[in-house]
Amino acid sequence: MKKIICIIGFFCLLANGIVAAEFQHFITCEGDRLMDGEREFRFVSFNIPNLHYVEDDMRFDRRISFRLPDEFEIDDALETIRQMGGQVARTYTLSVFKADEPPGIPKYVLGPGKFNEEAFRTLDQVLAAANRHGIRLIIPIVNNFKWWGGVEDYAAFRGKKRNEFWTDPQLIEDFKKTVHFLITRTNTVTGIPYKEDKSILAWETGNETECPHSWTHEIVAYIKSLDSNHLVMDGYNTSVLREETINDESIDVVQTHHYENDPRQMIDHVKISAQKAKGKKPYMLGEFGFVGTEAVRAVLDTVIEEGLAGALIWSLRYHHREGGFFWHSEPSGGDFFKAYHWPGFVSGQIYDETNLMALMRAKAYAIQGLPVPELTIPKPPLLLPIEDVSAIRWQGSVGASGYDIERAENREGPWTQIAYNVSDADVQYKPLYNDDGVAIGKSYFYRVRARNCAGTSDPGNIVGPVAARHVTLIDEFDNDSKIFFRSRNLTIQRNEARRYKEDIHRLSGKEGEWLIYQVEKPFHHFLLYAFCSNKNADLLISASPDGKDFAPIPIQKNDFSSDEGEYGYLRPLTYQPAARPESCRFLKIEFKGQVSLSRIEIQYGQ
Repeated sequence: MKKIICIIGFFCLLANGIVAAEFQHFITCEGDRLMDGEREFRFVSFNIPNLHYVEDDMRFDRRISFRLPDEFEIDDALETIRQMGGQVARTYTLSVFKADEPPGIPKYVLGPGKFNEEAFRTLDQVLAAANRHGIRLIIPIVNNFKWWGGVEDYAAFRGKKRNEFWTDPQLIEDFKKTVHFLITRTNTVTGIPYKEDKSILAWETGNETECPHSWTHEIVAYIKSLDSNHLVMDGYNTSVLREETINDESIDVVQTHHYENDPRQMIDHVKISAQKAKGKKPYMLGEFGFVGTEAVRAVLDTVIEEGLAGALIWSLRYHHREGGFFWHSEPSGGDFFKAYHWPGFVSGQIYDETNLMALMRAKAYAIQGLPVPELTIPKPPLLLPIEDVSAIRWQGSVGASGYDIERAENREGPWTQIAYNVSDADVQYKPLYNDDGVAIGKSYFYRVRARNCAGTSDPGNIVGPVAARHVTLIDEFDNDSKIFFRSRNLTIQRNEARRYKEDIHRLSGKEGEWLIYQVEKPFHHFLLYAFCSNKNADLLISASPDGKDFAPIPIQKNDFSSDEGEYGYLRPLTYQPAARPESCRFLKIEFKGQVSLSRIEIQYGQ
């Protein structure tokens, strides 16, 4: 009994950030259970597909959405899993060079036996952070699909067809070169060889592979010839376990993926697979999702009751280093679900994000037989440099549900709270706060506190002085409250966000529609973000001193279109005046074809 109490106490302390993580054991198998030393290891957690490779940097002026994450972003992701009690995260695969992609996209695998050292140093950081935060990683090696490059691209290196990857001796040897480089690598951050790193729970042959079992058997055997410490999991794409996977003694862990529309069918498939694996191999849900909160509850209850090793929902996105979060809409989720953000926000209300995240945390502790610890006060956020009082950003604090913004005219204070409980999940890839209560000509200092249900943090760093050169009207088009006058058929749209660089609220109009803004004093600049459906769609922008007689404004237009075509992205354009407008307080925008407005900034008062 004393030992059990000590274990529970240790994990409660770890969940509250009091004890530093240090792995004592590799995860092993004992029959159909995963073991951490003498303790059974079970988990409920998340897939984090962009933990080591970002595919969602959708800032408006970026033409390429792929990049490598930095240390802040990696730590933010893994600290999120720790706060939620998840213990495990599954990455996505190693990205592979694709000949038809635009230049400048970083890849892990550049060709047969050729690798990107900068990318692998990012994976080094991921493993180092996993050790710091006490999170085990499942790492699939090759992707069955095209998104990041995978099977098809290994074949293309040799001028061969996609399906030859599974059987062609040369292509199998090419892939083994990647496996060898990965597993025998020594971490440049920690100095620990990957094959000796206890943060790795398992190598996974691939993501949702559709291969003959002979390929899996050969690759698993090769992995084990290089690494005797880590478990190996079959990455075959199935919702019901295959007999050959269960019966292959070289495979340690088995999994299924679940996106059935009917959760009853999903649960039936889990139960069938659980019976097949019982007494033979640890069985887990490698991916599941795109169902409502109560369906997730039922699935996780089944996972716990049937004795599964664990379950990983799809998927989590973490804080962006320039403020806010990464976003990822899920077209396969019926244009409804998006990647989840901890601890859940009003912006995710349509898919019940806040309740879902609370449920995931509760089940993460329930599967371990532990009580759910109280949340702790978030750490102070890092306020980023401020170039304009209308563009205030900060690096988010893990677990914060909102932020209080304070302003002072002197660094020493006195400080005034100018905003309470501001969400950093309301806008996508844009500044988080506009201080429109400034006096033009004055300079200000700013600081931010993070808050959640446990309390409010100390203030973070101070930034300033920041000169207030103007006041800015900003409209994100989540409603029409800031529009002075408009035509009738304009609509707020929230669907198909992936095509609009993840903007979840836009104002859409067709030929002949229009809207007018009014500001208190003459404006001297504006910046309008828009998406056009085709090359002929456009906007006509005019201005007026009195709201009656409008004259067209010469416009500087910039096109940030990308050659990435996977999601049918629309054409992102910005519009701004080519010369400073004079003495105008009214701005009119007329639609020439199908256009969606994303954001407008109107500077006035100088």
